[in-house]
Amino acid sequence: MAADYNAFVTRERIEGDEDAEGPLADATVAVKDNISTAGIRTTCGSEMLAEYVPPYSATVVDRLLDAGATVVGKTNMDEFGMGTTTETSAFGPTRNPADPERVPGGSSGGSAAAVAAGEADVALGSDTGGSVRCPAAFCGVVGIKPTYGLVSRYGLIAYANSLEQIGPIAGTVEEAAAALEVIAGPDPNDGTTRDPAAVDGVDAGTDYVAAADGDVDGLTVGVPTELFDGADERVVETVEAAIADLEAQGAETTEISLPSVEHAVQAYYVIAMAEASSNLARFDGVRYGHRAESDGNWNEAFADTREAFGSEVKRRILLGTYALSAGYHDEYYAKAQDARAWVREDFEDAFADVDVIASPTMPVLPFELGESLDDPLRMYLADANTTPVNLANLPAISVPAGEADGLPVGLQLVGPKFDEETVIRAASAVENPR
Repeated sequence: MAADYNAFVTRERIEGDEDAEGPLADATVAVKDNISTAGIRTTCGSEMLAEYVPPYSATVVDRLLDAGATVVGKTNMDEFGMGTTTETSAFGPTRNPADPERVPGGSSGGSAAAVAAGEADVALGSDTGGSVRCPAAFCGVVGIKPTYGLVSRYGLIAYANSLEQIGPIAGTVEEAAAALEVIAGPDPNDGTTRDPAAVDGVDAGTDYVAAADGDVDGLTVGVPTELFDGADERVVETVEAAIADLEAQGAETTEISLPSVEHAVQAYYVIAMAEASSNLARFDGVRYGHRAESDGNWNEAFADTREAFGSEVKRRILLGTYALSAGYHDEYYAKAQDARAWVREDFEDAFADVDVIASPTMPVLPFELGESLDDPLRMYLADANTTPVNLANLPAISVPAGEADGLPVGLQLVGPKFDEETVIRAASAVENPR
């Protein structure tokens, strides 16, 4: 009997178009449980939505089904995407197939675990501050965080609208690229989506599968000192070896500096929590989701209903509401937006001289189960290398760089906006050194 890593919340199939042709025809896909699927419950890993069944499917799900893929279930996740370990789920923690006593990363841990365990060919996750790349790194698979606006968010239950993107997780770079090629592109249901060819200053293609050719001859790779400082020495050694492999294949490396990333985690959490406090206000016990029985007035019923949220979600709602409150908006939220602009400018300056930026995806090895639950600050700081990418709305990929003490280590490659082709090309060279 196969091991149960608790990767799925719901196992239910949706058959794809049997007449479709292409790389995803007959592929099995696991879908993170915050992405809507018509007729199949979508819980966000929360008691609040434990019995919620959407009346429609997300655009990305429809596109995968049209391409011939078959959905095999909804995957476990940190509640409402808030976490780095998939331990805040109301349905119990997911275990890492690389070591079942360790976490798979989060918040898309169920999706990464499903792929790593061979329970799905491809999976969808959502990445607000690293939630595709972190579990990909911890589970030893590939995860792509697309440029903001490349992939429709229609049908994604929102956590932080200005930061999050749906992205694919797969066993290989080419499989992830194939899934991205299917789900990418403008959607009339999502006004934030863009056609890369119509964006000023963008000269990038969208043939992502063809880009996975491993040809990095002449590519310039920037190595930011700030994203290596403080990382586990075992992680650094593994990532540096992968970068050396890129050099051996013809890439050039140069040390760069991104001074603003020192403030990225703080800025990210202020912005993300502020947006979460607004987005999650809709769960009031009236329109959908859990509704508490209450004999009190509406305010009491509202408060009782929100007891269905877990402790991490409550923490982020409270902090986000505080950051937006009168007297503190300028002190926290406005300053966080200034820091975000600085992060974006630093990346733009760097890409004037380099093609991609390389760093560890996660500065640490996978946590042991339960290790970080009592120390949320430690969990937040583990996102130091991934959150800057979301603040700058850039594309990034996590590709396995090797192992340290038998545990997977991910290499993160970041590119200019809408230049997914270049990060895919560089990642394929890491995956299959020539």
